[in-house]
Amino acid sequence: MSEPTRKAAVAGQFYPGSCSKLSADINKFNLAFDKLNIKKEILDIVPRAVIVPHAGYIYSGFTANFAYRFLQNAKARRIIVIGPSHHHYFKGISGSYYEKYETPCGDISIDSAYLFALAKEFNIAFEPLAHQREHSTEVQMPFIQHYFSNIPVIELIYGDMKAESLAPILSALLNNKDNLLVISTDLSHFHSLGRAKELDHTCLKAIEKLDSNKLKEGCEACGIIGIQALILAANKHRLKSKLLDYRTSADASGDNSSVVGYTSAIFY
Repeated sequence: MSEPTRKAAVAGQFYPGSCSKLSADINKFNLAFDKLNIKKEILDIVPRAVIVPHAGYIYSGFTANFAYRFLQNAKARRIIVIGPSHHHYFKGISGSYYEKYETPCGDISIDSAYLFALAKEFNIAFEPLAHQREHSTEVQMPFIQHYFSNIPVIELIYGDMKAESLAPILSALLNNKDNLLVISTDLSHFHSLGRAKELDHTCLKAIEKLDSNKLKEGCEACGIIGIQALILAANKHRLKSKLLDYRTSADASGDNSSVVGYTSAIFY
């Protein structure tokens, strides 16, 4: 391995590059969250896994933070962040075989021992080029650093693989009550607002009903493999799901002609 730290590649682009600005953004998201009228029995849900978006914080930060507010209810010993590869083609799944993960507010420890044990069981490779610039997983780390300052992470990035191959890994992770899963995905890309909502509704219904077959009816999520695998694992573990937030880039940009969809959900 060339270096012990997975460097932050998109700080200052997808999210603020300084800790103070990052904290200010998360505080702003929380002020908006605290104004919502959410019943206490819902606020008290303890998730085992979440689905979160991975765009720039200006577009999807509130939606992602919505899920992390619930995730902090859980007592975890490690958090496993799983996202699709956007920049490097490879087959299978790759783990972050580094010692630490850099964020503007300090480094997060990587649970290498657990990753090595997992890799032995599930043939998790190391594709350095998949990790160097991947934003789907990286944009989650500042949230994790904010809410779980002393908990180690594992970053898993999948390339060309089937959900049926990823699901057993997620199921094994869910077998351990010390683990929390973060599944990263955006929804449809670059359709008109009306068409985006139509396509995204298919994704949302699949998540809500825990029906992986429904994803095949038009869901265009970039992380559809992760969603499908989580639904398969959730059904095996008899988890429930709850949608938290849905919006599109048009909510921030005002441009309805070409939008990206975002959602967050909890599995408990």
